[in-house]
Amino acid sequence: MSESRLKIFAGNSNRPLAEAICQSIGMPLGEATVTSFPDGESFVKINENVRGHDAYIIQSTCPPTNHHLMELLIMIDAARRASAQRITAVLPFYGYARQDRKDQPRVPITAKLVANLLVSAGANRVLTMDLHSQQIQGFFDIPVDHLFASPVFFDYLNKTKSDKLVVCSPDVGGMKMASAYADILGAGLGLVAKKRKNATTVEAINVVGEVDGCDVLLVDDITETAGTLTAAAKMLREHGARSVRAAVSHCILNEVAYERLRSGLIDELITTDSVPVDTRGLPITVLTIAPLLGQAIQRINTNSSVTGLFRIKGF
Repeated sequence: MSESRLKIFAGNSNRPLAEAICQSIGMPLGEATVTSFPDGESFVKINENVRGHDAYIIQSTCPPTNHHLMELLIMIDAARRASAQRITAVLPFYGYARQDRKDQPRVPITAKLVANLLVSAGANRVLTMDLHSQQIQGFFDIPVDHLFASPVFFDYLNKTKSDKLVVCSPDVGGMKMASAYADILGAGLGLVAKKRKNATTVEAINVVGEVDGCDVLLVDDITETAGTLTAAAKMLREHGARSVRAAVSHCILNEVAYERLRSGLIDELITTDSVPVDTRGLPITVLTIAPLLGQAIQRINTNSSVTGLFRIKGF
């Protein structure tokens, strides 16, 4: 399949990222009408020929989540009915990923439901980044290319690396990610044990590891209310941390999160443009993943390996 048969389209969730991806690989963003009727129904029309083409549809399922997910499903269906040869759903942020298991009676596994919907709509492949749980790849019976934002973070962190750096996970589930960052950055490793009171409130219980007089980097995959991060930062400062920064792949920040970030407990929040981020004058650094996703699209299109995208420059 030659690169000339490549077409990239985007929904309305994150058009600036889609445009940046296209710019990074030197091709135009495909023409498509993606609007809503007055009653809220989504309408899609692909305005160029995709018959026999390799079509990529870029859409993060960020708020309004259900609306953007429906847009994506309808765009995939439109491309399938227009006879695209292969359709790849590009989800820089895969929503519903935290609902990946039955941890209570009578609850759904919505991450699996979303996977079923994408396949039923006509997706032949999925390209995504930093899933909340790696096992979500197994929810699909189609190929999944799962990228990591870590190469983008490492490039930035290497320029601002401290001689007394400790990488901390704000919970037990993130220890594997924190360990990988600590190894690459040559830093110490720590953990903040937490207990979740409800969906928006977290209580930090204890710090494991030595952080006194150190610069701490908290790493996580997603934050909405910044409750976990700020509770961990407060505990770390009480244990003598000199500074606290956070590197989070997906920041779907709400008003509660902005209020907590204004407290100054976190010196810098480093994130990506997988979803639109409004910095509001706060110390939020947004790194672009456009070149990373652009290279992945090119490699998938030419049936090349994407393994090279996991290599870290300068380490």
